[in-house]
This record gives sequence, structure tokens and C-alpha cells, in this order.
Amino acid sequence: METALTRLTGVEHPLVQTGMGWVAGPRLVSATARAGALGVLASATMTTEQLRQAVREVKSRTDAPFGVNLRADAGDARERVRIIVDEGVRVASFALAPSRELIAELKDAGVVVIPSIGARRHAEKVAAWGADAVIVQGGEGGGHTGEVATTVLLPQVVDAVDIPVIAAGGFHDGRGLVAALAYGAAGIAMGTRFLLTSDSTVPDAVKARYLAAGVRDITVTTAIDGLPHRMLRTDLVTALERHGRARTLLHALRRAAGFRRLSGLSWPAMLRDGRAMRHGKDLTWGQVLLAANTPMLLRAAMVEGRTDLGVMASGQVAGVIEDLPSCAELVDRVMDEAERVLRRIPGSLRPLPGG
Repeated sequence: METALTRLTGVEHPLVQTGMGWVAGPRLVSATARAGALGVLASATMTTEQLRQAVREVKSRTDAPFGVNLRADAGDARERVRIIVDEGVRVASFALAPSRELIAELKDAGVVVIPSIGARRHAEKVAAWGADAVIVQGGEGGGHTGEVATTVLLPQVVDAVDIPVIAAGGFHDGRGLVAALAYGAAGIAMGTRFLLTSDSTVPDAVKARYLAAGVRDITVTTAIDGLPHRMLRTDLVTALERHGRARTLLHALRRAAGFRRLSGLSWPAMLRDGRAMRHGKDLTWGQVLLAANTPMLLRAAMVEGRTDLGVMASGQVAGVIEDLPSCAELVDRVMDEAERVLRRIPGSLRPLPGG
């Protein structure tokens, strides 16, 4: 199935595996790429040296195109861009809008730039700055999310920009791909669905929690870092929502100390990153620290398997996912179903009586 996305990135299928922290590592990305979709490495939870090693590991496993997701507001964003360019990575994606200068630097080096956005005006801005495509995430998506549903946001963005639009938030099967194409998208991006594959390195106990979740077990909370965050409801989430400022600050300090040791960041650097994540919001110091060390909360679940103390970011589709296929099986299933749906549509359309 050829679309503007496949032509732009060189992949076989118009499917993107999103860059999920602690999840989208070399194993998942290379499996996705070998299956013909666009795998995206999550670099925000890696040091620069780990990022370079991860890129080289993916390249050793497959010759297929893949991407790297970057935090545009990171203090070492330019160093990471340099790694992407030096290592010949095909695509750079961004969780926040990159600057005009970063986009130009990547494009001059032949890298495809695909920011993720959650509002029409953001899409218009990055398109004017030269972005090659955008990923549009509606409110159904996991992690930091907005309030507007994909079915409302997607057509707005498609109408507003003249670059390929990739739909995210609420997708897990071939029917969703066809629906996105009907709205004018060039493909779909999926996070939770790729997290729940046999190629994902997420511990089995955590995967089991996702598979057991119903749609109502997935919530949006601001308790983690002061911003709307979609995740599985756990005792930790409930406790943080009930904490006062003093207990939240104490909890944040403990978590921040662990993340500082793991990442090698200094306290000033962590606070600077926390402030950068505020996006103009009026956050307490506890929330600033939680924002800075949210990766540690994610790591507790996604790496250590701590379903009691970790954060499990999740799209609403977790409530309807029931199995753990390989990436190859998942991609084949999505594309086969999309083809069947497309073949059925002409036969399902009948003229109105008297028409």
C-alpha cells in the first residue's frame, strides 16, 4: 500500500511504531523495520553514547529505514541531531516542536523531519518551518495527551497543511488504518499496540496488566507531572492524586535522586529539564521534579516490572487489545485487514431508493 508516508520514508507499509521511552529500543525498532513499518528509537531515556550504540545495533540487524525520536527542548538536542546525521538515520521525530534551525539542519543533511503535534496551530507552525510530515495525536493516545479526539483533530490538520499527516491515538488494526486514510491521513502511528508485542522488551508482568485492563481502567491524570497524562490507573496514580504538596515533593525527591544516579544529570540540569517540560504551566516544585524524573517512573514499570511503583503510559486501545503478536504478525494482520476492508467498501455502498 503506497502512500505519501511510504514514499517519504522508504518503508513498505504506512505504519509507524512510536518512540516510547524505555520501550522503543533496538530490538523492537529492528523488528518493526524488518516487518516493513517505520520503527522509531526513543532517545530521551538514553545518554548520547547509548543512542549512538542503539542506532548502530539497529543498523546491524536490518537495512530497512528507521527513525529516532528526540526531545526538542533537551539541552543536548544538537548533539543528538549530530549523531542522527553522522549515523545516517532516515527519520527524526520530535515529541515537541523542534526549532526552525533544528529542522533546517536535519533537512540539509537529508533527514526526514516528522514532529508530533496535538493541535492544528502547531501543525501549521512546523509545516511553515519546513517539517516534512506531522504525527497528529488525538486525546485517545497514551502518555502526554490533549482533550480533542482523533476523529475531530485529524481532519482539521489534514485540511490545514499540505504535508503528509500521520494519525495517532486510538489505532490498533486495519480498520483504523482505512478510517485514517479516509480522513486524508498518509498512515497511522501506534504505540500501545507495538508495546504489546512479543518483540517488546517490556516485562511479562507489565504486559499482563495491560492485557487485563478494560477501557475504563485507563485514565488521564495530572498527578504525575502537572500535565494531562494518559495511563493505566494504579495504586501509585491514586496515591499521587491524593497527596498534598509536601508528600508529593518528598516522593519526587526520592524518585529524582534515583533518576539522577541513573542518567548522570546534575540537580541543576534536572531542574532545568523539569522547567522546560512545564510548557508554561503553573507547577509546584514537586511537580517540576516529577516532570524531570518521569522517565524514572516509567522505567520502574517498563524495565524493572514494578507494576506497583511504576507509571504505565497507555492509549485507550489497551482496553481492546488481547494478544501479543510479533511485530511481523501484527503488521501483516493490520495490512491484510485493511485490504479486506477496502475490498468490502464498494460492495457495501448502494444508491438510495429513488436515487
